[in-house]
Amino acid sequence: MFRSLRIRNYRLFAAGQVVSNTGTWMQRVAQDWLVLELAHGSGVALGITTGLQFLPLLLFGLWGGVLADRYPKRRILMITQAAMGLLALLLGTLAITGTARVWHVYVLAFALGMATVLDNPARQTFVNEMVGRRNLPNAIALNSASFNGARVLGPAVAGLLIAVAGTGPVFLINAASYVAVLFGLAAMRRSELHPGELVPRAKGQLREGLRYVRGRRDLVMVLTLVGLVATFGMNFQMTTALVTREVFGVGASSFGLASAMLAVGALAGALLAARRVRPRLRLLLSAALLFGVLEVVTGLMPTYWSFLVMLVPTGMALMTFTTAANATVQLGVAPEMRGRVMGLYMFVFMGTNPLGAPLVGWMAEQFGPRLSIVVGGVVAALAALTVTVLAAPRGALRPALRSAIRRRPAGSAQNG
Repeated sequence: MFRSLRIRNYRLFAAGQVVSNTGTWMQRVAQDWLVLELAHGSGVALGITTGLQFLPLLLFGLWGGVLADRYPKRRILMITQAAMGLLALLLGTLAITGTARVWHVYVLAFALGMATVLDNPARQTFVNEMVGRRNLPNAIALNSASFNGARVLGPAVAGLLIAVAGTGPVFLINAASYVAVLFGLAAMRRSELHPGELVPRAKGQLREGLRYVRGRRDLVMVLTLVGLVATFGMNFQMTTALVTREVFGVGASSFGLASAMLAVGALAGALLAARRVRPRLRLLLSAALLFGVLEVVTGLMPTYWSFLVMLVPTGMALMTFTTAANATVQLGVAPEMRGRVMGLYMFVFMGTNPLGAPLVGWMAEQFGPRLSIVVGGVVAALAALTVTVLAAPRGALRPALRSAIRRRPAGSAQNG
């Protein structure tokens, strides 16, 4: 389960990610709560904030993948992580001094999204440079476990800090957490990395990547499923804030607990995924369907405590789906295309959020937060069923993915 941690460079990376991810989840809770305070509980304002944070991925996410193929990943990560830390420091200063306004949060959320455009594909593809192809699925799952372990701790701590001291200190703690990532990146041994050949700058590289994906029906199916589930079914950070505050009438600490319960399930799902050698199509489709069904049930829970309980299996199903999708895509593409394909993957995984988040926020405000969760689950389940039906007649996915994963030479793949 933890075999990738035997590699020194990956241990440094993973340790930094644990610290930074904890700070990131603390900031996410604090940012949502700050917007609700400044905008008097507006679901639309919360949706706009979430949408603006992911809008750069929608606009420029594909270019981020091109740059990840073109420049050293470690250098990109050091720049983007430093920029994210500075943005958290600025937001914390505004909150502590009492000068924060909703438009400040909008601007800084968009700026954070701009840094993410470069950070995401570089970070995803850098994993293979640390661990190699053989350990790639395990490292992807451990990254998810680290992310969701922090998701358990971060929201709970943030909820308590917000209740005691307000949102400002939470942002400052997140700013400090980026030091751990920068230290880990700087301390890595270059001789133990396995960087692939950088793609020289040339015209048409973005179009080349899109043509590559368009010619792979298996990738198109998987990316379509990921995009639909992410757009409509993965707005839990926003919908949980609205449900805890507007439906159950509880405070920031209870919101943090709800976020932590979802993360407990996601952490369990990630650790189970770390035991698998390679992703399977049946698991990918089944997890997407199960996630949709569980999300519907979660949205219908009558009490706060039953809502909390259902968040655990929902988080498990969600993380099983996302880790399987990530590993499937990375293992099934040519090394020289990995950055561009992962740029497209992150585009559909996170960049479509500006389309879904405001719509989900509007539905929550007009028809209640419960409906926004139920609709997201219905869309996710229908998407899984549709892809299953479309793929089944021609057997489009299983042979293509199996052959793509198995035919790559052992030293040819790069990243997760």
